[in-house]
Amino acid sequence: MDDVLIECSPGISGDMLLGAFYDLGVPKKVIEQPLIDLGLKDLYQLDFKESKSFSIRGINTQVENIDCRPIKRTWRSIKKLILNGHLEEKLKKIIYEVFESLAMAEGKVHGIKPDEVHFHEVGAIDSLVDIIGVCSALNYLNPKRVYCNEPMLGKGFVQTEHGKLSIPPPAVIELIRQKKIKVLSNRDSIEGELSTPTGIALLANLVDYLEPPSRYSINSYGVGIGNLEFSFPNLVRVYKITSFEDSSINNEQISPKCEEISIQEAWIDDQTPEDISNFVEKLRMEGAYDVSFQAINMKKNRLGFSIQAILPLEKKEFFRRLWFDYSNTIGVRERTQSRWILLRRRGECSTTFGNIKVKQTLKPDGSIITKPENDEVLRLQLKHKISTYEIRKIIKESGKTFKAFENWK
Repeated sequence: MDDVLIECSPGISGDMLLGAFYDLGVPKKVIEQPLIDLGLKDLYQLDFKESKSFSIRGINTQVENIDCRPIKRTWRSIKKLILNGHLEEKLKKIIYEVFESLAMAEGKVHGIKPDEVHFHEVGAIDSLVDIIGVCSALNYLNPKRVYCNEPMLGKGFVQTEHGKLSIPPPAVIELIRQKKIKVLSNRDSIEGELSTPTGIALLANLVDYLEPPSRYSINSYGVGIGNLEFSFPNLVRVYKITSFEDSSINNEQISPKCEEISIQEAWIDDQTPEDISNFVEKLRMEGAYDVSFQAINMKKNRLGFSIQAILPLEKKEFFRRLWFDYSNTIGVRERTQSRWILLRRRGECSTTFGNIKVKQTLKPDGSIITKPENDEVLRLQLKHKISTYEIRKIIKESGKTFKAFENWK
């Protein structure tokens, strides 16, 4: 299985990345099929044109909006479109994550709820085509790992729907902060927008390593040409490579990883158990690491519920709003904590039951523990009419080839 290396030369945008994937050999049908499945086929015209930048050939992506209706799509409507779409689950997940990170960043910088972010931030047809097309292309290539060099951002000003903004745009700054992306300083003071919010959002969610492997060979490559003119070639390259190292684990990753998380909690005594259950499920659906709740005695001997949520630190403001929008609480306690976690990854393992979904955990001594997903155990128990103990025993004894769905994280 090939790896993929994205070369920002020196920046990144969604249309250039899409052109590079097409030039690499990803069929146009593959790029457009998810757009068709989501009911967007009559809203745009997508063309890939041979182009040059400083005599270097490549592909320029052209997206024409042929939808004349004055629609302003919000993240709320885009989210509904994606979640209700008939897409492969793996593809649906990565598309959702890219749009969500972009909506979170735009919402933060404009001081609005992510669901209300609209038009050019996440809803313009060119953004839809670029993001969905790139995710589809990468899903089609199915690389073991995705590498990328550190992008540059540029300087100056760019004209947007919100007027003239300084470069890098606020959304790019927020994405870099949220995802802890390393960027190269602009030593040559290059004027112009080198990296767009869409391009950075794609890198933030699709790339495993923000540096090339130390040793690799190039199997094939594609070139995407940008629309802006600089004093240097404006292009992005995407390579299919074979890397000669196992970057899935390195020495720094063997030990448990320390990270900061947000803890939010509240006691509620004026909602029904059904309402509390729905709210807890809402927190989980929106990306809480975990949520626990229990019945407690509160003032005036009323029965209530204590709810505690463990959350990604960068999403604490988003979840803070959920408490007030979806529960009756009038106050939320919040604190930042450190936690040590063992690296883990999801995948599937071949067994006598066939391929089943499992999770692997990397111990401090470098050993790996493989555990079947509980949903799989329950499914097999109902199918074969034997105990969960027997199911786990057979899986442990017969488990062979492991295929990772993701890298260690």
